Amino acid sequence: MKRAVVFLVVLAACGDDKFSVEKLQSPQTCKECHPKHYDQWSGSMHAYAADDPVFLAMNKRGQRDTNGELGTFCIQCHAPMALKLGLVTDAAAFDPTTLPPEARGITCFFCHNVKSVADDHNNGLVLAMDQTMRGGAKNPTDSPAHYGVYDPQMASDTNNSVMCGSCHDVVTPAGVHLERTYAEWQTTVFAIQDPASFLPVTCSKCHMIPSKDVIADGPGLNVKSRDLGFHDHTMAAIDLALTPFPRMDEQKTAVEKILKPSLGVVGLRPLGSTAAPGGICLDPPGTLSVRVDSLSVGHHFPSGAAQDRRVWLEVTAYDTANNVVFQRGVVPDGTDPDDVADPSLQCATGATNCAAFNDRTYKADNTRAHFFWDVARYDSNLIRPPITRDQNSPAYDHSTTVRYDVGATYTSIDRIEAKIYVRPLPFGALDELVSTGDLDASIRAQLAKPETTMLATASTWLKSTKGTGLAMNTNCNPF
Repeated sequence: MKRAVVFLVVLAACGDDKFSVEKLQSPQTCKECHPKHYDQWSGSMHAYAADDPVFLAMNKRGQRDTNGELGTFCIQCHAPMALKLGLVTDAAAFDPTTLPPEARGITCFFCHNVKSVADDHNNGLVLAMDQTMRGGAKNPTDSPAHYGVYDPQMASDTNNSVMCGSCHDVVTPAGVHLERTYAEWQTTVFAIQDPASFLPVTCSKCHMIPSKDVIADGPGLNVKSRDLGFHDHTMAAIDLALTPFPRMDEQKTAVEKILKPSLGVVGLRPLGSTAAPGGICLDPPGTLSVRVDSLSVGHHFPSGAAQDRRVWLEVTAYDTANNVVFQRGVVPDGTDPDDVADPSLQCATGATNCAAFNDRTYKADNTRAHFFWDVARYDSNLIRPPITRDQNSPAYDHSTTVRYDVGATYTSIDRIEAKIYVRPLPFGALDELVSTGDLDASIRAQLAKPETTMLATASTWLKSTKGTGLAMNTNCNPF
């Protein structure tokens, strides 16, 4: 009998008994066998989702503005496990500091315990609440901590992005499809099911870039390295932590890494076409044009909270003495492009020559809306993604060209610089939140610092090199 008891103890120590569901819900448990994943996730916007001061301020303001009708609408995506575990009794008083680790932000368990997707927006993910972790690795190695199964929805080469889309597409209580990243992706060439062309390119292929590594490397584990088996859990996009948080420098580097290749001031290179392919052109008698294109972006740019993003084109022309002879799109620190008295940035409804790229939201009375619960309609001027691979289709060129009348300065221009800037949040909304005491003014001041305005791309036109290469006999460059 004594030998039998010892044998059972040894089996338990070797992990025959899996961890409880409650233990598996804590990210700290995951850290034991997935330290690299945990380290990356700990500084991600998923981990930060419940702590984001702008989210917290918006939730407070929204509860008052809607007389509580907003309910858990924001919390369902920013702290989904808190709702699942019944820890939110008063949405208006939501405080992430009162939550345990397993309920704070978007956790490992929340994503890896999804058994089905009930809807493609407003968090339609259904959890199993069991001891089985779902992942993109086929034939997963047995774990002493949990059961594991392969889920095609989590494999970067087979999923259809709906798990990501379920939280990153938002339809407001008023029925406005305000955040549309998943819906946008579905219309692009990246959603095409064509493995021979390495398609589809899913959300995770760009935002969770896979590499060769072990998936689990805790003590006592013998897990083999897999090609493209390790998915980066930094999950960088555009947002950064606004308060002290782990890995802030690493997260900023990751955001810059994904942002820089996303946009370009480049010319189209059409086969057999006579169209000028230069990204910047200066044509007589005085038209300056800049062609902006998204590069390998699987959705519009900006996307998601496009009503909050601010993306704009700045153009400066110099003469041979380096004097500025023409300039548009200069936005001071702490100021929204919307509030600059610049015709290139003042984009009325139906405008076709606008150098500011974002959604413009309006209330029912047609005044500007800063908060999603007030939005009745929106206008979009976004940089478009590729939607066809047919070079003969008019839709093949998905670029946006902005034109400026430089008038008599045309003959004196020697150099033109075009730059695209990005800010993640609008000061108009922040000012309203500060004015009502929902947001600390220090957050607004931090976002007004020059380093929070990101330079996405820049390009230069030179009179001495215009019309070279494929642009021979044109007034355009570079490609």
